[in-house]
Amino acid sequence: MPYASEAAPLVSVVGVTKRFGEMAAVDGVSLEIARGEFFALLGPSGCGKTTLLRMLAGFEVPDAGRILIDGIDMTDVPPYARPVNMMFQSYALFPHMSVRENVAFGLRQERVAKPAIRERVAAVLDLVQMGGLGDRRPHQLSGGQRQRVALARALVKQPKLLLLDEPLAALDRKLREQTQFELVRIQEQVGITFVVVTHDQAEAMTMASRIAVMDRGRLLQIGPPSEVYEAPNSRFVADFIGSVNFLPGTVRATTDRGLLIASTDAGLLRVAGAGATPDGAEVTVALRPEKIAMSRTPASRHDNQCTGVVREIGYLGGFSLFRVALQSGAVLRVSLPNAERSAATQFARDEQVFLSWTSGAGLVLVE
Repeated sequence: MPYASEAAPLVSVVGVTKRFGEMAAVDGVSLEIARGEFFALLGPSGCGKTTLLRMLAGFEVPDAGRILIDGIDMTDVPPYARPVNMMFQSYALFPHMSVRENVAFGLRQERVAKPAIRERVAAVLDLVQMGGLGDRRPHQLSGGQRQRVALARALVKQPKLLLLDEPLAALDRKLREQTQFELVRIQEQVGITFVVVTHDQAEAMTMASRIAVMDRGRLLQIGPPSEVYEAPNSRFVADFIGSVNFLPGTVRATTDRGLLIASTDAGLLRVAGAGATPDGAEVTVALRPEKIAMSRTPASRHDNQCTGVVREIGYLGGFSLFRVALQSGAVLRVSLPNAERSAATQFARDEQVFLSWTSGAGLVLVE
């Protein structure tokens, strides 16, 4: 579900800070999460995302600020009294219980009537495609199946908010990619708000309707995946989300076709839609590898073009990654799709090539 800013948010985090000794694990974070949203907290290890998740769950108490869920202040409310459930990275299934018993455990603790337990457990096992495996024990299941059981156990209590801490980390790559789409399907079907913590950019971009990028306890940028990737608001976000080249330069002029920037590494650069920046300002142009064209002949343009030599080649199946050394010594990464099976048109190591890109491909980051 897309984020609707005019609707009352399900979760409001207001100026939350959490310290461990002298270190601020979460430093003055404020954000809102909509009802029915699939929201991702993304960042490197130690950035504070898991601490923030644990405060939403009630396992940690903020030193400052407030956390509201559905308009109610939950800052000092214990975990068991919150309309929240959490799916742990380890899954934490009871080995002596069957799949069905694991899923039903929370409902039994709440003394839900037995007929209602049977009905809700059956429905949620069908939802995660585990309906025929209710009598198995965890050791009889694959990693992906255990992950589904853990998800079913979290969903069966029908929380308003489901928290997922690195939920796919234990799965192999192919199963992880498949399960990402399964989680999105399930989240859309049940309509529960999901908040997932991950350090995997591709995982967050595949599943989430919005991403919050964190670093050193602070929130750097929030937005839809396409916005965070195509319009990062800082060098850190640009570098953390995907692969990127940085070309430092000096603004020479602002024209109706964009900024003209003199780059020691890549010559004259033109960046459209960059806004007005004073002449002489030092800037950095962020350029994604997939937005660069590579050829054996020069393009018919005077800007956004440079010459280099292929130094390294990485074949990754669907695309190839090239590291091209420019005359200045700088190295640009170029990503090209392998659209044909034939390798006859591929570039070779130590081959001289011409790189070019459109004026809309780069993004100006002011230093």
